[in-house]
Amino acid sequence: MSDFLQSIIDRDPAANSKLSLILTYPGVKAIFFHRIANFFAIAKFDLIARIISQFSRFLTGIEIHPKAQIGKNLFIDHGMGVVIGETSEIGHNVTIYHMVTLGGIAPSINSDSQRKVKRHPTLMDNVVVGSGAQILGPVIIGRNAKVGANAVVTKNVPDNAVMIGIPARNVGTTSGEFKPYAVTDDSKENGNEK
Repeated sequence: MSDFLQSIIDRDPAANSKLSLILTYPGVKAIFFHRIANFFAIAKFDLIARIISQFSRFLTGIEIHPKAQIGKNLFIDHGMGVVIGETSEIGHNVTIYHMVTLGGIAPSINSDSQRKVKRHPTLMDNVVVGSGAQILGPVIIGRNAKVGANAVVTKNVPDNAVMIGIPARNVGTTSGEFKPYAVTDDSKENGNEK
């Protein structure tokens, strides 16, 4: 737990102390409840898992399906409106900002054909997803990739890519160093501000 909290302090200049993270950060609470819900989901107590998940959603505004697989040190900053679907897989040291959806693309008709099928994204290690981004379908977002705010990603993203727009397009590469809001130093050189 201490490493998890320290990873947030390392990525968020507004984080003042580990105690403040525990008491005031909705992303920290959502991860805590997800670990419990995931335990019950793995044990096949699906109803209990979903109740815990929905309680967490009520408290935090963050919806994480109990069966989603989440690695170490996921930081959900601000968090309101984040949705992480059932078959989502998230690697280590990933940062997700508010209003992000890791969702499916199939319509809700013929649901039986969609059961037990990978239909949500996989985010590899060190990915940063900017606020409002939508990552849809069973796509893979490569290591160290940055997805800009409000981008819509429906295709695989290579390692170290910087993705922006609707539909998202690759506009460069990143060093893999953490940059908040998925913005690179190149944006300063082009006259844009962070």
